[in-house]
Amino acid sequence: MSTLTVIIPTYNEAAYIIDALKSVAFADEIILIDSFSDDETVALAKPLVTKVLERKFDNFSGQKNAALQHATGDWVLFLDADERVTQSLEQEIKATIANPKHGGYKINFPHFYMNRFLYSHSDDVLRLVKREGASYSGKVHEKLTCEGSIGKLENKMLHYTYKGLTNYITKKESYAWYQAEQLYNKGKKATLFHFFFKPIYRFFSSFILKGGFKDGVPGLTVAAVNAYGVFQRYVKLRLLYKGMR
Repeated sequence: MSTLTVIIPTYNEAAYIIDALKSVAFADEIILIDSFSDDETVALAKPLVTKVLERKFDNFSGQKNAALQHATGDWVLFLDADERVTQSLEQEIKATIANPKHGGYKINFPHFYMNRFLYSHSDDVLRLVKREGASYSGKVHEKLTCEGSIGKLENKMLHYTYKGLTNYITKKESYAWYQAEQLYNKGKKATLFHFFFKPIYRFFSSFILKGGFKDGVPGLTVAAVNAYGVFQRYVKLRLLYKGMR
């Protein structure tokens, strides 16, 4: 019978970690990889996990790949502390790994903001994979790859994406630095096109093409902050070229 390892990377997730761990209590192994939290994350998690790893954060791929080295399950599910596996998704995961047709499976994540799920603003993300041959690449918006074809599960993952507007903007600022560094290392430079048109297109894509307008003010807010994140990416790229970080 196939076994399942759940990997959860954390940093100061005391407010979220217990519910996340309870939602994956069905797993054969749960590995928490923590970036030296200075809250109660690790203490709260220890009774509910199989292994606790502590590793200085370098990038998202590095954390998850490090945890993969300690996984023993035939399959691995990657979970963030602000995500929850529903009972219906749990049953589907169990049935899928018992009789798999693919080497990995995407799961749909409707975002949660302002006390509602934004079903017109959701992502299909590869999260459930066979352990052998699986790995992450990329410093931010990391990409998971696996051996074999990729399918999609029907049930959704609950994702409490944004912990408030300030946290959302702070997260975008952090991601912008990582993305700017990647562009800088590739020799890319920011132009007026990047400062003006790319943020506008991101807003248009989020609010119009993806149907964010159907979610009212929360959809408008998400679209605006996403556009801001794109703008900040190129501001920070310009700062890197000026040696101002």
